[in-house]
This record gives sequence, C-alpha cells and structure tokens, in this order.
Amino acid sequence: MGGIDVDNNIKYVMDMKVKRTIENLEKNNMEAYYVADEKAVIDKISEFIKEGDTVSVGGSMTLFETGVIDFLRNGKYNFLDRYAPGLTVEQIKEIFRKSFSADAYFVSSNAVTESGELYNVDGTGNRVAAMLYGPDKVIVVVGVNKIVKDIQEADNRMKYCAAPANAKRLNRKTPCTKLGYCMECDSPERICNDYVLIRKQGQKGRIKVIIVAKDLGY
Repeated sequence: MGGIDVDNNIKYVMDMKVKRTIENLEKNNMEAYYVADEKAVIDKISEFIKEGDTVSVGGSMTLFETGVIDFLRNGKYNFLDRYAPGLTVEQIKEIFRKSFSADAYFVSSNAVTESGELYNVDGTGNRVAAMLYGPDKVIVVVGVNKIVKDIQEADNRMKYCAAPANAKRLNRKTPCTKLGYCMECDSPERICNDYVLIRKQGQKGRIKVIIVAKDLGY
C-alpha cells in the first residue's frame, strides 16, 4: 500500500490557485506567467527588454532574491539604479522621476488577488505611481506567497506581514517593528501612506506579472 503524496496534493492546490489568478489577470488586460525558479524569471524578463533599453526598479526584496537587480546591472541596459552606492537623496529623487520614461519598470507587488488585482501600499508613492503611468512596460515579479483570496486578505497580509517586515528592514521607529503587526499608527516614520489597487489595465499587456513557484519577499 502506497502512502499519500502530501506534497503533490499541496502542489495541486497551489497550481489551481495560480491558474485562477493567471486567468483573471489576463481578463483584466494584464499578461501573466508561471515560472519555476529564479533562472526562469531571468529568461522570461529577457524576452521583454532589449539591449540599450532604459530600465528601472521599485523598492523590492523579491527583485534581489530572484537576481533581477544583478541582471539589470550587467551593462546591456541603461539601468536607473536606485540602489547604486553613494547616491544622495536628490540623486535618488531624480532616478524616481526619470523612471516614468523608462522602457521597462520592474517591481513586485504586496499582494495579488485570485480575482487578478494588484494591491500595493507605498511610503513615498514613487513605486505605485510608475506602476499606474509612465513606463512602457511594468514587469511585476511575485512569489506564490503573495497570492491572496481577495482584497480583505490582501489588506491583512499587508498589516500582519509586509508592513512590519519592511518597517523592520528599514529600521523605522514604528509600533509594528516592536509588535510585529500594524497598529494604523500616526508615527512620522510610517511607511504605509499610499494604498493603490490596480483592478484592470486600459492598455492591454502593459503590465506583465511573473509568478514564481517559490515564497519570495515580504
């Protein structure tokens, strides 16, 4: 008698969740792809950009984890690198502004609903602003851990995972860095300021979502 293959059963459930999400992203005029690992991410984004393109990124741990940042630094692209060492505050602001005219803008998303929506919360708004308008292409890279049932679950994920984890990473003096969950604080160092829900895209295919079969980022 063979045992129950729990791993395959769980994989089936996740695959069905991803399938629903991709179908709904496509209905909402966003291209969507499911890839196995970091190498597949790089292979896929290589299809979307060409040598000499101006590219930029929003703040994202996922882009570091998948090797996207290092790939964009390979010299083939005009990379507006917000993470370059030694940049002043004004230079970073200028990169944010120039990003609006980039050929491709790379980001992650705080959550992706099974209904095919992108849910994001920003501190300064530069990331969500570029997702909404400006760059010719927006390429969103997310791990399967970012997929949620609906907007309520997306908000809960923000409050109990993404916000406190990012505030801790940035060494912010906010209640969530001590408690591990959002208190809807009034701290001057609060990073949850701009709440943006992308339900659909008017320009078909401008936003491309790459879902990776791994847990990535916050």
